[in-house]
Amino acid sequence: MKNKELELKEIWNNKKRNDLKSFISNHSKKQSEDRLLTNKLLSIQYRMEDYIRSENDQKEIFRILDFVKMYLKVLNITKKSLAEYFEMEDSNLHKYLSGERKLNAELAVKLSSFSHTKPEQWYRVQIKNELIKFKKERKNIDDFKKYDFKNFVST
Repeated sequence: MKNKELELKEIWNNKKRNDLKSFISNHSKKQSEDRLLTNKLLSIQYRMEDYIRSENDQKEIFRILDFVKMYLKVLNITKKSLAEYFEMEDSNLHKYLSGERKLNAELAVKLSSFSHTKPEQWYRVQIKNELIKFKKERKNIDDFKKYDFKNFVST
């Protein structure tokens, strides 16, 4: 008797895929509005963490504003009302969120309190975007390898 390897199509066929979708949909319908909201907010948080941790420089850059807009959409809040809530002018808030101005500690703490995240996450988005921009502007990042400590120590 020969051992037969399972093929992917035997594991995941259309019927199984549809059954799984149906199960997820039915389970989702049973969740409370509060739980659904929590899941959506967690989804944004995970997306932010994934963006920060990704090693490769994505083609699409997510600004702080993009993540804030995700929260605003889920919570059905306008950016103007958020600015009022943060005791800021809407135009001033926009400059920070869009990257025109650098994020400051006060706004990072407000955003973290609002989104139930750590202030460092908001800074990490900003720093990642600055590095992506720097790498795009610099044609040859390898020029900076001359600053390796080994070169310094060996001289």
